Amino acid sequence: MNNPVTVQVLGICSALAVTSQLKPAVVMGLSVAIITGFSNFVISLLRKTIPNRIRIIVQLVVVATLVTIVSEILKAFAYDVSVQLSVYIGLIITNCILMGRLEAFAMMNGPWESFLDGIGNGIGYAKILVIVAFIRELFGAGTLFGFQVIPQSLYDLGYINNGMMLMPPLALIILACIIWYQRAKHKELQESNN
Repeated sequence: MNNPVTVQVLGICSALAVTSQLKPAVVMGLSVAIITGFSNFVISLLRKTIPNRIRIIVQLVVVATLVTIVSEILKAFAYDVSVQLSVYIGLIITNCILMGRLEAFAMMNGPWESFLDGIGNGIGYAKILVIVAFIRELFGAGTLFGFQVIPQSLYDLGYINNGMMLMPPLALIILACIIWYQRAKHKELQESNN
């Protein structure tokens, strides 16, 4: 329920950039989940030895190392997706969800709890990317994971893919609808006027 994208409205840039197709959205979501989990784990292990004045630098070094490892693994085993994601994988280093979890949780909790917190927040982020990408690819291209799912018979009857779904503004509109739905369903997420 406390999704970092829909509740805290963090990390929405990649929701606009990498969600026109399902495959890069899944890879980006899993990458963020893995990096967030392991960076939380490492920072939690080191938290008592990191001087306060350089803690952000240490966090960035840990995250940058993990991002580099994930980027190289993607280049080796999923080159086509790594090309599609290009700079967005590198931008994970400055992802506000990741940096926020390091500061808010890993610096104050044990390694296992921090790892689970990172994985949970990363999966919440990935879930939103997948939902947005599913809708955009299905209605924008008639495909899922690049495979045609809308039958040719519908096209023969006059169905036309909505090319606007593949444009970034539609990702923002879909994301806004998801945020609206979640806040309408969970009244405690709505801001009070006190």
